[in-house]
Amino acid sequence: MSRDRAGNRGPRQPAEPEDVAGAVALVTGANRGLGREVCRQLADRGYTVALTARDPAKATGAAREIDRTGNRVLARQLDVSDSASVRAMSGWLAATFGRCDVLVNNAAVDYDIDALAVTADLQRVRRAMETNVFGAWAVTQAVLPLLRRSAHPRIVNVSSESGSISEMTGGTPGYAMSKAALNALTRMLAYELRADGVLVNAVCPGWTNTDMGRGGRPLSEGAASIVWAALLSDDGPTGGFFRDGLPLPW
Repeated sequence: MSRDRAGNRGPRQPAEPEDVAGAVALVTGANRGLGREVCRQLADRGYTVALTARDPAKATGAAREIDRTGNRVLARQLDVSDSASVRAMSGWLAATFGRCDVLVNNAAVDYDIDALAVTADLQRVRRAMETNVFGAWAVTQAVLPLLRRSAHPRIVNVSSESGSISEMTGGTPGYAMSKAALNALTRMLAYELRADGVLVNAVCPGWTNTDMGRGGRPLSEGAASIVWAALLSDDGPTGGFFRDGLPLPW
């Protein structure tokens, strides 16, 4: 079944752009866990992937684990909360490739399961917002001119069902609020970039076996949920919130 561009109906959409040869993807927070697996899956699909992390040594190690040739997965330093680092990354992309086809905003911090809203350390919450929301926002703004040069531009904001306002209860105040804000940013960007053909979606990878979600489902499954949104065909949804290709409540 096909879906409308709001992403409000239908199951998984399998189609994807056909001309991915030479396509470029940027993945933030990718030295481990979901980010690294997303890089692996995109590289397997034929993308050239910029695997980024705050620590350049960790980025290099993760990239070599995926691609020992260094031709398909390229390690780069990127701290999404540092404006100079963000500018340097977008400058490198422009000089090296001249465009960006897929941006995966995966970098996130502090799954604060030990906190409650009534007693939360607001400085800690601000730090989470700085990376989880403003970091994704800053990278998107910096890379947007390069996305506009792509024939099939995609932005995937890695979110969480804990940011679903309709399902929200208590606990994890910094993480939940930052993901709710990221979902709101997704909706705004999707609307504003619709005319440019940029598909912007938020994706929850589900409870996955990462440092944050030990004991969850395999990394490959959580990452596939994210990669699905990166590979949407041009008539795919935009401005939606998904897990495994199916809509989630806002």
